Parts: sequence; C-alpha cells; structure tokens
Amino acid sequence: MSSGGSFTDLLQFIFMGLQRGSIYAMVAMGFNMIYNSTGIINLAQGEFVVLGGLMMVSLTMSANISLPLAFVITVFFVTIVGILMERFTINPVKPPTVMRLIIITVAVSILLKGSAMCFWGKESHYMKHFSGTEPFEIMGATILPQTLWIFGILIIIVAAFIYFFNFTMTGKSMRACSINRDAARLAGINDRKMVMLSFALSAGIGAIAGIIVTPIIQMDYSRGALLGIKGFGAAVVGGLGNSIGAVVAGLLVGILEALGGGYISSHYMDAFALLILLIVLFIRPSGIFGSREASRLKEF
Repeated sequence: MSSGGSFTDLLQFIFMGLQRGSIYAMVAMGFNMIYNSTGIINLAQGEFVVLGGLMMVSLTMSANISLPLAFVITVFFVTIVGILMERFTINPVKPPTVMRLIIITVAVSILLKGSAMCFWGKESHYMKHFSGTEPFEIMGATILPQTLWIFGILIIIVAAFIYFFNFTMTGKSMRACSINRDAARLAGINDRKMVMLSFALSAGIGAIAGIIVTPIIQMDYSRGALLGIKGFGAAVVGGLGNSIGAVVAGLLVGILEALGGGYISSHYMDAFALLILLIVLFIRPSGIFGSREASRLKEF
C-alpha cells in the first residue's frame, strides 16, 4: 500500500473515531452530571440515548414533523422522562446509599428498554440525515455532513455547559452541591432540586446524542447498554466528575476504537473501548484527568 493510501486510511479512521467519540463524550457528560450531584452512576443513561433516537424517528419519519420542531419535542420528552425517574425512583429513597441507588438505575434501565421494545419493536429504525448524504472529501478521506452536525452540536453543548456552570447562579449551585452537599444545603441551596435538575440535563444530553447519531447507525431498542458502557468508559478514563476530561476521553476512546477496528479487526471494535477502560483502571484508577473524584463513589 502506498504512503498516500496509508495516510488516507489513517485520516478516514480518525474521522470515524471522532464521530463515534463525540457520541461517547455526550453520554459520558450525562454520567458525570448525575455523578456530581448524587455520587452514583446512572446505568440508565444509555436508554436516554435510545429514547431520543427512537422518538425522533417517530416524529420525523412517521408523523412528518419538521426537523427543528421534532428536535425540541424529543429533547423535552426525554428530559421529562429523566425528571420522572428522579422524582419517583431516586428522590423517595431513604437513606440514599450508593448501592441502592445504582440498583434502582439498573431497574429503570430494564424498564425503559422493555418499554422501547414494546412500543417501537425489535427492528432497527431508519432516519434521514439532517442535510443530505453527499460526503465531503478532505485529503482523500470522506466525511458525511451528519458527522459535521455531530461535531458542531458537541461543541455547542460543551460551550453551553462551560457557560452554565461558570456564569449562572443555578450552575454554580450545582457545582457547590457536587463539592459538598451538606455545606451547600446550609448555604440555602435546595440540593434535592439540584439533583432533579442534574437528571433533567443528563436526559436532555442523552436525547441529543440519540437524535444526531440515529441517521448514521440506525437505532433500535437494544443499543442503550453498549452506548452506556462506552460512555461510562469515557467518563472513567477522563476522570469521574470531570466533564471536559470526559469529552477528551470520549474522543480518544472513539479514535483508538476506530484505529483498532481498522488496523486489527473490525470484529473486535466494540471490545477496544472496554480494553482501554481496563488498562486505565489498572494504571490510573482515578482516570487520566481525575484526581480524588473517583474515590468519592465509595465515600458517599
């Protein structure tokens, strides 16, 4: 193979990895959002992605609702699901031990997966690309317009989160709860409301991830578990609680996964993310960008 061909293949794998990694990054941000507020891992996060994708398919392909309106309705719907999950399964638990809460998220994940299967069936669902399927060529490699949508929306979400947590009172209150919930409560912050908001934002991010990735992968009821595992892997690699680290780690995991699938074997592509997670856990349990955050799971 010529050097030009080798470089083109490498660039193509990187584009593919960035596309997948952007989705993992969004899922990881959802994990961190809830972890920072409650100290638990929401194992239903992947189901938010599935609900977003399938709901968007129904609105755009079956109900023929315009893309922007369907986008808003879908995000609103999944956000409500996240709020209901927190209000009826997390909030009533007394005392809220980490193990009990994690088991509850597993139960909710199973419930949402079963509900999706009953409503949308077991088949994969197709959705049109946002702006056509004619790929762009960059230095011999091709990239779909939908991939550019994924990159752009990820950048917007990251920028919105930076602004929200650093320049709004609500965001600062959530940060205070993530650092010390007792002190935040004594300062007059409603920590329960912050927890509910974290579930709402986490579900909304999951919905957006599902919406933008469905035109590329086609969505079905069972994809949530794998997307959740890879998103969790990105969250751990980046350092639990560190959203910027989660974004960087998600992109890194996606690129390494694509390179492994391209140069080793595509049959093991899904296993590479788990392998990266295991290596990081052995070498640096707190994650590449983490410090003490990983230990908080045991201290909650």
